[in-house]
Order: sequence, then structure tokens, then C-alpha cells
Amino acid sequence: MFTGIVEAVGQVLCIERCNGDMRVKIATGDLDLSDVALGDSIATNGVCLTVTDLPGSSYWADVSVATLSHSTLGGLAVGEAVNLEKALALTARLGGHLVSGHVDGVGEVLTIHPTARSVRVQIRMPANISRYVAPKGSICVDGVSLTVNEVDNDVFWLNVVPFTMEKTILSQYRVGRHVNLEVDIIARYLERLLLSPQDSEKEERSITKSFLAEHGFLARTEYN
Repeated sequence: MFTGIVEAVGQVLCIERCNGDMRVKIATGDLDLSDVALGDSIATNGVCLTVTDLPGSSYWADVSVATLSHSTLGGLAVGEAVNLEKALALTARLGGHLVSGHVDGVGEVLTIHPTARSVRVQIRMPANISRYVAPKGSICVDGVSLTVNEVDNDVFWLNVVPFTMEKTILSQYRVGRHVNLEVDIIARYLERLLLSPQDSEKEERSITKSFLAEHGFLARTEYN
């Protein structure tokens, strides 16, 4: 588990492609590796990767076919900057929100506009995850925990403050860039718990006030 609070910006040092998947070597920059061991997890642009080797101030990780098909890691290039975060310790402060490092879909940056000292970013998300994204809710973008300002169908807006722009790769975003998205884990599990086994096999079902009441989450008088 992670928090979506980026600890350092690293750099891709090497990419090895083999039999459809790949290995990457990441320079960790200011990330403290003193408490990292082989087998530990490091979120790399929001993707949970397992450390397979620790040569100095860098790490190697394998990237599976499944990860390549569901994230932007397949498009990484040597020299590219990446957001890094070590796995959450149970005694650590939860500064962002609970993040699993399992990407739900790839979004596209549509617009970038300065707003006072902040930057307003518009992103299109895959339609199948839009139901999990709500105004004032949380979303993880390339490993960064952010608050959703507005949502319109499959498009949402973010307001990125100067500190986040400075400490992450968001300052490098350009229109058309593809980004890793992970929705709020609580929203995903809430839907799974509410749906019956038969319903969970369906791609979509609306969660209405009536539905919540039928399953004991609301008093019926609240929606009559």
C-alpha cells in the first residue's frame, strides 16, 4: 500500500525488453533506500513494482505483460523522470489517501491552464472507471494523490498546487500525455460489497439511493 505522496523523482537508467515483458533500472534520486530490501515494493509513476536488485542508488524491477497492457510503463524511455514512493509503513502518517499501486486505467491530459499560483489540469479517463470518480474525492495520477475538483462524464479537473508541481513530474505534463490512473480503493470495494455475485459479473450497475436503502445503508424515509 502507498499514500500517493511522492517521496522523490527518479530517472529511468535502463530498459531491457525480453519475450514480451521488460525489466527497468531506476535511479532513485533523493529516495532513501536504507530500509529497502529485495522483494519490497516501490510505486513507480503509480505502479507497484517489486525490487529485484539494488545496485547502489538505484533498483531493478520486472514489469509484466499485464502491467504493460494496463499502464504507461511500456512507453517509458531512458532518461525519463518518474515519481517514486516506497511502500507505506503501518506507523507512517497517511498524508494522501490509500493507494494500492494497481492502475485502473490510462488517462489523457486534455488541457493545462495556470490559475493564480496553481495549475488546472483536465484529464480524460476511460469510461469504465468514471463511476468511481467524484467531485472532492481522491484519485491517484502517476502515483500522486490528488483531489478531484469537477467531473463531467469521462472528464475530470484537478487543481495542482505549486508544491506538488515542484516535487513531482506533473510540471512536465503536456497536452496529449498519457497518465496512470488509480481510483479510490474504497469506492471499488464499496461497489463490490453492495453488488450480489450475479450483479458483480455485469459491467455496469447504477448505485442509487433506493439501492443503498435496500441493502441497509440508508433509511427508506431518506429517499421517499
